[in-house]
Amino acid sequence: MRPRLFLTACLLATTALFAGCASTTTDAHPTTSSVTAVSSESVVPTSPVVSRTVVLDPGHNGGNATHLAQINAKVPDGRGGTKACNTTGTSAASGYAEHEFTWDVTVRVRDLLAAQGVRVILTRADDSGVGPCVDERAAIANQSGADAVVSIHADGNTGAGAHGFHIAYSEPPLNPVQAEEGTRLAIALRDAMVSGGAVPSTYVGSAGLDPRADLAGLNLAERPSALVECGNMRSATDAELIETPAGRARYAELITAGILAFLG
Repeated sequence: MRPRLFLTACLLATTALFAGCASTTTDAHPTTSSVTAVSSESVVPTSPVVSRTVVLDPGHNGGNATHLAQINAKVPDGRGGTKACNTTGTSAASGYAEHEFTWDVTVRVRDLLAAQGVRVILTRADDSGVGPCVDERAAIANQSGADAVVSIHADGNTGAGAHGFHIAYSEPPLNPVQAEEGTRLAIALRDAMVSGGAVPSTYVGSAGLDPRADLAGLNLAERPSALVECGNMRSATDAELIETPAGRARYAELITAGILAFLG
């Protein structure tokens, strides 16, 4: 139970952005095979979240930029239209890519959840492949029967002073799960981020929440789903966290805390 106790203690530090907690998360990334979905299980008999399933969806993929025809192909957007299969994602001014960031943070969240006995499924196996398309990612989550689905991203807004995190969810909802549990998951993630000292977005949404109708993965969701934009990669302030192992570890800790709070 130590990881969960550590997270609880970390959330008490709110005097400065991501201040007050030293990370215990390593920077190592395991090697995985190329498959549609990757599952990681660890059983902790005393944990209240044992046997719960979480799907983590690291945004984009490292091979997308070299397969533009494939990722630009149109797929259903969940509201009667279409959109691109996927995108290359954004990057920081230094060139540090969003797909690298999302993979790093996702692996950290996976490991923290697995330590609590949560069964974790990833929508992509590594950071060198292509896709999967946004509708395929939603299908992986729906078919898993997941208790929670969290997509992990970072934004690339170029507005002056634009920084901070926001949590997206499907609005208007297309089914009862989106209307109820999906919204509750988004709020739980927002609350954990704020409690841990993260700053809500200054440029989109309200109080860290961003209802969206244009995200296919959320529109197609039949399981409780939300998307975390951890920060703005184009913001020098946010990039200081995004580009460091300690910052990425802290994002992972707060996302994990939000998921565990939702799972109860």
